[in-house]
Amino acid sequence: MIKKLFEKIEEYNTIIIHRHLRPDGDALGSQIGLAKALKYRYPNKEIYIVGDESKKYAFFGKMDEIEDEKYKNALVIICDVAVQFMVSDDRYKLAKEVFIIDHHKNDSDICQNHIVDTSRVACAEFITYLLLENGYTIPEDAATSLFGGIVTDSGRFLFGDNLEDTFKIASLLVSFGADTKYIYNNLNVESLADRKMKNYFSNKFEFKNKVAFLKNKKDVFESFKVEFNDISRGMLGVMAGISEIEIWLNFTEDENDNIIGEFRSREIPIVDIAKKYGGGGHLLACGATLKNWEMVDDVINDFIQLANMED
Repeated sequence: MIKKLFEKIEEYNTIIIHRHLRPDGDALGSQIGLAKALKYRYPNKEIYIVGDESKKYAFFGKMDEIEDEKYKNALVIICDVAVQFMVSDDRYKLAKEVFIIDHHKNDSDICQNHIVDTSRVACAEFITYLLLENGYTIPEDAATSLFGGIVTDSGRFLFGDNLEDTFKIASLLVSFGADTKYIYNNLNVESLADRKMKNYFSNKFEFKNKVAFLKNKKDVFESFKVEFNDISRGMLGVMAGISEIEIWLNFTEDENDNIIGEFRSREIPIVDIAKKYGGGGHLLACGATLKNWEMVDDVINDFIQLANMED
């Protein structure tokens, strides 16, 4: 399948790269890094990146605005997601052919051209590997984007089942000229308003039997004028790094009344509970979309039971 993808990249003159909704650093780093590497290799091809914008991760780069007509004879590559409802910009369905590059433990309902390596901590790590294995040069700007994707999804190299390979890939990107200072400066600096928001959520989470959790109804966005991910994923960190907390969870209601659950663990494998509720992800970092707050309570109870089975 990998060989087939790179044959198609060679064949098509128009390539459009997608990723998931509400992008994190890995989604953007993968998408933008891949696009820049392809543009460097094929300066005469039309290569576009599309999807919703992120204020928090705007430093990765802006999306392209393209007409539907561009998809008519295009190859689409979807990064960091394998399920339809999570893809940003559903015009990928207009493309002539679609491929997926992912690292999550999910089957795809999009297409059979599903290239996945769940041992990779970040999709950006996997894309870097694929590019190098297929003889591509990774220019400095692409290396910076891909490095940023790895840094964010690995939690600054805290997570990963195969960190030896992750460090090797990251080291190669640095050798190619990745601007690590640019990435870390943008990730580590926050506004006073953001710091105050963290303080609010630090005093709001609940804790029961090794499990901490936040429940955020959608009216929280009336108090904090931020993007959804700034609370859904961004506030996970207020519960991390506390010795008594083995598992931490964040449940945030979106504008469609869905409740997005983000789950993290220091050491206890948790992905099976995410799968039980229709979600997925990695062994220690995963999530699920839930229909109501009763389901949220069921999820919390399952995690409490799991955490206390470890005694």
